Amino acid sequence: MGVLRKRSFSLAGHRTSVALEPEFWQALAALAAGGGISLAALVARVDAARLAGRPLASALRVYALMRER
Repeated sequence: MGVLRKRSFSLAGHRTSVALEPEFWQALAALAAGGGISLAALVARVDAARLAGRPLASALRVYALMRER
């Protein structure tokens, strides 16, 4: 199991940190690059669209898994 890596982002005017496995960060970075946006912009989009009560880290993992197919 990979070690979690933490990254910080500014979302809706607040700083937040997200810890994910390196493999998820790599997948998300590739998805962002493929969409012509920054990783921070991708995280902000996922944050804005996630279900109430779902942790951001979980929403990012699900997003990466669903888009990598």
